[in-house]
Amino acid sequence: MQTELHTGIDLAVELLRQDNLPTLLKVASRQLENTFGLNRCWSLELDLSGRTLQCAALGDQGEFDCGDFSHPFAHLLQQGKPRELSRAASYRLDHPGFQAMVEASNRPRSFWLEPIKGEDGRTLGILVLCNEEPEWDGITAQPLYRGLLTLLSHQWVSQLKTSDQVWQRRMLKRSLDHLHDAEAVRQRCDQLAETLVGNSKAMTDLRAQIVRAAGSQLSVLVQGETGCGKDLVAQGIHRFSDRAEGPMVVVNCAAIPDSLLESELFGHTKGAFSGADRAKEGLLAQADGGTLFLDEIGDMPMALQSKLLRVLESRRFRPLGAQHEQHSDFRLVAATHQPLSNCIEGGSFRRDLFYRLSQFPLRVKPLRERPEDLEPLCRHFIREYTAREGAGPMGISSHALSMLAGYSFPGNARELRNIVEFACLQTPVGDDIQPEVLRLDDLFPSQETCIASDFQSQMVPGLPLADEVDDLRAAAQAFEAAIIRERLRQYGGNRAQAAESLGLPKRTLAHKCLKYQVTEA
Repeated sequence: MQTELHTGIDLAVELLRQDNLPTLLKVASRQLENTFGLNRCWSLELDLSGRTLQCAALGDQGEFDCGDFSHPFAHLLQQGKPRELSRAASYRLDHPGFQAMVEASNRPRSFWLEPIKGEDGRTLGILVLCNEEPEWDGITAQPLYRGLLTLLSHQWVSQLKTSDQVWQRRMLKRSLDHLHDAEAVRQRCDQLAETLVGNSKAMTDLRAQIVRAAGSQLSVLVQGETGCGKDLVAQGIHRFSDRAEGPMVVVNCAAIPDSLLESELFGHTKGAFSGADRAKEGLLAQADGGTLFLDEIGDMPMALQSKLLRVLESRRFRPLGAQHEQHSDFRLVAATHQPLSNCIEGGSFRRDLFYRLSQFPLRVKPLRERPEDLEPLCRHFIREYTAREGAGPMGISSHALSMLAGYSFPGNARELRNIVEFACLQTPVGDDIQPEVLRLDDLFPSQETCIASDFQSQMVPGLPLADEVDDLRAAAQAFEAAIIRERLRQYGGNRAQAAESLGLPKRTLAHKCLKYQVTEA
């Protein structure tokens, strides 16, 4: 009796020292094996749902569905009482997990299945005792056995409570972290609203997406019509990224001649080509540690697209004329007003580059699709004008806003800014902008006939009248050529500005000039 008491104390102390449930069950199984001379002892844990028993010692085969009565544990849980199972009875069960347990126990003559319950009667799991001698009363009736099971049950419940508290603390921390992150996102969105102005759902969603994009290292492709603020999106991504302290290098692929674009991006060594009298650091190198913004990426030549793809995959490049490659750690943001899917189908843009650029795609909706942003944009442009000039209008009248609401703004926010700033100049300081100073007479679609007539009589003498046209294709080409010629005259021969004003890529405009024999003069 004294020996049994001493042994029981040692076993109890060892169980009390275990600080997690898996080791507690492992130690308890070992104690029962050693103390009572068992072949093997298995511990099965019932999950919180009460649907599955898990035996960690069996690995992948140690999961038992409590609703599957092809193994004996489902019956045991249903009855709630311990039972003996003979080897002969175990042979008749074809459950693979149970048969794996039998094999791992060297097929003993007898099994004792003991449900472990908490003080509230809740079943915690099952112990499976394996032995060659089926005299289980000599073991299960011992005070030491009953005491060990009672202590095991108590510690099992204690570990579950601790695990539950840890889980609750983790969930609380996760909730607090989520609230903190949500508040940080909200604050950044509020800051973005100072430049990306608008209260529409489209603009609210866009600002949230910009903040999310800024928190990643994914390449971002910004798509949207001319004048919708793609450059502001790129600035926002850089501003709220972890590269904000680094440089933001901007490259307008449409404004740099094709022959110079590669040199601008990659740089060159002295003597790399005719006229290279000194070495020049490329924009890729300058963007190291920061953001590279490739505006109008759709205008990049095909030959350069393949080189850019390799740079994006390796962040390594070789300046023109150099013997060794250089490395640049930059984050790429690209933008285009062109539908790149059409460019891909037309063979002017690489499909693999498109996928590499659009890891995080963003689309800026045109102003005509978010009319609720018209008023806040107008007031924003008025405030900017007043801050820059030192004085300006107080605001804009409702009649003027109604007049603007009837216009489609093909030039988007950039066009609206120009209209509002011109109106500010025509409005007395402290007054509201009125409809008469908006000068939209030549912009409304309803005036297209007058514009065409005025264009025909004043700009393109000799253009046939509608009833004189006998070759529609020739007339359309002549009209297109006349528009291009006049727009080039308007911008002093600057093809980049003329192309932008017409919503065309610069190379397309150059092709049409060649086709129609249009010169800048």
